Amino acid sequence: AFRILGEGQLSLTKFLLITDAAIDLRNFRMVLEHVLARADFRSDLYIFGHLSMDTLDYTGPTVNLGSKGVLLGVGDALRDLPREFTGDPPPGVKNVQVFCGGCLVVDGPSYNSSADFGTLLAQIESLATWPLVVLVDDVSATCLSTESFLWTTFTRFEPAADIKSQQQRVEKNHVMHYRPIVIDARMKPWYPDEVTCYPDVAKKASARWREYFPEGF
Repeated sequence: AFRILGEGQLSLTKFLLITDAAIDLRNFRMVLEHVLARADFRSDLYIFGHLSMDTLDYTGPTVNLGSKGVLLGVGDALRDLPREFTGDPPPGVKNVQVFCGGCLVVDGPSYNSSADFGTLLAQIESLATWPLVVLVDDVSATCLSTESFLWTTFTRFEPAADIKSQQQRVEKNHVMHYRPIVIDARMKPWYPDEVTCYPDVAKKASARWREYFPEGF
């Protein structure tokens, strides 16, 4: 982990998932499920604050400053992952959707309206069985595809500022986290507007995609 976070272009990594299993890394849902089934958040989640950050990442307090995170998911599974949400949405939440086993995506009030909503979510008892909860502005758009989930989640949070947990305890200078882990991936006031592609350009690119990438990308 430290080799990756400290070497060349690899040091631009913001959040690193580590496993010891030979699994298809192109299948992100499979990777995330594998890690979430094995992660002990008391010992396997590391958040490093006050570090350099990619110049094009605007989630930190200022340009080139931010934080990084590492989550280990190694060894035998510690839990069976929930795959269905039952019951009513938590107060303040309108929409709930399961992205994959163990990962729940929810929406809530805007960051401007309730900056601490992620902290409040981590205290909701009905979410305690979910290792990971991602708080977003638009659940449907986030869960539209794996790519949408990755883009929405990982471009809109800074590990040290936007990862919340039900409880934290310090032991031997290590912060132990207790699930659920909540990632606040809502748009923040200091973020630039999202850049979107013109529909006609996207249509042309999609029509010729296989011509340029016959084996996929």
